[in-house]
Amino acid sequence: MITASMLYNYVQCPHRMTLDLFGEAAERDSPNAFVELLWERGVRHEEAVVARLAPGFVDCSAGTAEEREVATLNALAGGAAIIYQGRIQAADLVGEPDILRREGAAYAAVDIKSGSGEEGPEDDRKPKRHYAVQLALYTDILERLGYSAGRRACVIDRTLGEVVYDFTLLQGVRTPQTLWDFYQETLTQVRALAVRQEASRLALASKCALCHWYSKCSRDARASDDLTLLPYVGRAKRDSLIARLPTVKALAECDPEAHIQGKKTAFRGIGPDTLRTLAKRAWLLRNPDHGAYLKSPVAFPEAALDLYFDIEADPLNDVCYLHGFLERPRGSSQETYYGFFIEEPTPGGERDLFAQAVRFLEMRPDRALYYYSSYEPVFWRKLQERYPEVCSVETLAGFFDKGHAVDLYHDVVETGSEWPTNNFSIKTLAKYLGFAWRDENPSGAASIEWYARWEETRDPALRARLLEYNEDDCRATRVLLDALRRLPVEA
Repeated sequence: MITASMLYNYVQCPHRMTLDLFGEAAERDSPNAFVELLWERGVRHEEAVVARLAPGFVDCSAGTAEEREVATLNALAGGAAIIYQGRIQAADLVGEPDILRREGAAYAAVDIKSGSGEEGPEDDRKPKRHYAVQLALYTDILERLGYSAGRRACVIDRTLGEVVYDFTLLQGVRTPQTLWDFYQETLTQVRALAVRQEASRLALASKCALCHWYSKCSRDARASDDLTLLPYVGRAKRDSLIARLPTVKALAECDPEAHIQGKKTAFRGIGPDTLRTLAKRAWLLRNPDHGAYLKSPVAFPEAALDLYFDIEADPLNDVCYLHGFLERPRGSSQETYYGFFIEEPTPGGERDLFAQAVRFLEMRPDRALYYYSSYEPVFWRKLQERYPEVCSVETLAGFFDKGHAVDLYHDVVETGSEWPTNNFSIKTLAKYLGFAWRDENPSGAASIEWYARWEETRDPALRARLLEYNEDDCRATRVLLDALRRLPVEA
């Protein structure tokens, strides 16, 4: 039987879906604490939504699968206004929609999600495709049973608002297909994998760290010398290269020019410059003793103080709860950490915390500000819009002016350097440079879970752990900058 979770997992990672069906249970990792937090928040969110349902809804959540299905069919035939946790199936499709809601004489599926119902930039939000395939499955079954109100459904997301999923609309100019077309394609591929007519292939990505097959896939990738071991080589680029250059070793030893014809290469979606870069990175990964290098000289700002900046935020609740700065006078080895931690996890507490961090920067006008990736300035812009009384747009722009603020990731590492590592995350690069976090499990996802527990308990040990983790993030940024200043320049 094809389930909604199979379609969801396929969109996230086809190999995960395959391993869930056919993998050895002993090779699964233990549940990740952050993932467990997501489950807990999902349960609480669903409880909040159910509490708002109109009285008299039909609850089909109890009993065996067969009993739930009979109860759901009876409720559909009886014209129930709302059916909660029903079970429906047709042919090889089976679904358990959170809610089936009557619209006229038919029904539409409604799913309860503790995340956002859409994704993408604020000015171009779109339905999430991994949510869409689940909802489309429920709609497909309703159609086959003769109860569908049309090819549309909706998500009740973390805001408790409804996001409509219209499966008949084109996804965009660059994606001239509807979400229903995408669902049908996904369904065909899932069916082929489920009966082993086709096989999936692993592909490493940053999101893999939260998957329960992460350790297995990491081992398998190294054993097979998979191309996704290279920075920025995902599934699409790997699948384009694999016929001629199946491994990192093959790519490292190839002559890129032999695969380049004018402004094109023999590989779909990969241009000449990209191919040359990937070949260099493959060679460097195979020859780590060569070491990292800059591709051109880099000039860093001159200032009395170097400040290394890192924030901690809970994206699930869209709150910033810690602003951290490591301060080091230019030419000195002495450094001081300042961590501003939220006193109360409320809008007022977040505003006061932001104000403290703003004042800290304003009191240090002769500074160079270093951070890793655009996360800090993007979130600070959000905070400025949320609390305009704390600082003006002009003041905020001054903090991140390129004359004295450097995004070490986008401005230097990503475009101007090469490293013998599998990725360019700050954790990976700092560890390559010999830096070690004091916490045994240092990760952004883990810190969100610590903060959630601090919110519930106000445990001072958790607060201290978060501050220590943030301080180490700031120190890792300093370690990286020191290394960048020393790296050799190679053409």
